[in-house]
Amino acid sequence: MSDPADIAAANVLPEPSAGEPLLEVRGLQKYFPLTQGIVFRKTVGHVHAVDGVDLTLRRGETVGMVGESGCGKSTVAKLLVALEKPTGGTILYKGADVAKMGGRALKQYRREVQIIFQDPYGSLNPRMTVGDIVAEGWSVHADVAPRKGRLQRTQELLDRVGLNPDYVNRYPHQFSGGQRQRIGIARALALRPEVIVCDEPVSALDVSVQAQVVNLLEDLQDELGMSYLFIAHDLSVVRHLSDRIAVMYLGSVVEEGTEEQVYGSPSHPYTQALLSSVPLHEPALRGQKDRILLQGDVPSPADPPSGCRFRTRCWKAQEICAVEPPALVDRGQGHPAACHFAEARQVVPTEVL
Repeated sequence: MSDPADIAAANVLPEPSAGEPLLEVRGLQKYFPLTQGIVFRKTVGHVHAVDGVDLTLRRGETVGMVGESGCGKSTVAKLLVALEKPTGGTILYKGADVAKMGGRALKQYRREVQIIFQDPYGSLNPRMTVGDIVAEGWSVHADVAPRKGRLQRTQELLDRVGLNPDYVNRYPHQFSGGQRQRIGIARALALRPEVIVCDEPVSALDVSVQAQVVNLLEDLQDELGMSYLFIAHDLSVVRHLSDRIAVMYLGSVVEEGTEEQVYGSPSHPYTQALLSSVPLHEPALRGQKDRILLQGDVPSPADPPSGCRFRTRCWKAQEICAVEPPALVDRGQGHPAACHFAEARQVVPTEVL
């Protein structure tokens, strides 16, 4: 007898029309419990890894996500691909709530939203050949690739990401870091996804190899029309790839806009400080950049500050910042920023942008 949830979910993922959101995140939260005790364990607090993230991703669009280590970017990535369950908020895919999906609907979602992991060394099974790694998803989603032609399909995917098709019988330890990341990209492409979450896919690679992987991702997007959520530390890489950029700080998005808005006229003090840290390659322009040095350390996500989370390091902080959390809205700068005293400021010379 058919599962009623499967029957109800048969048409739960309608195709969005052009321009409509493909993936929407509203008030997303993820808290990890802090426990004490060995025999009798009790929860004494929570780590607020993600706390109120709003995000929209449209078909064929690339949204970049930047922020310092520990701000919750990778946790957002895991939530979006259903590797973690959210504590609160909603993730809507083609208008359907992912948390309420079950059976075939959840299986289809996991096929259409894939991930490229940050570590090209730890994300590949060392006991499996490259061909088995790329084709592993087909054992779950058998309808994507018929069993008879899977070897040929695997070789075609390796060729598409710039690897020799004859490498299907090699093992991960026989490849360099850049080649392993290409294998990870081929694995993500195997199920023909609509969305790929790129969790810092170039951070562990040399600069020349980074350029190759970034260009490959651009070419694949032009060819296949996929959407990317691209997470990275390198602001220049994010700017090169992204249509829109979201800046995260301590679990929340503090500024969002197009790459021209975020890089040309940043409005949140944290974004301004982040851009101030980017080195300039042109010697003649190095003295023209505003240098912003933040005071103090990043607060613990287990005990975040009240009100605005950035107020403990912000030179604009006033009494209202400790009482009222600022909403992520446009305050006259042309794009939303979560700051009571948002003010557009050119940090990097326009010749660099």
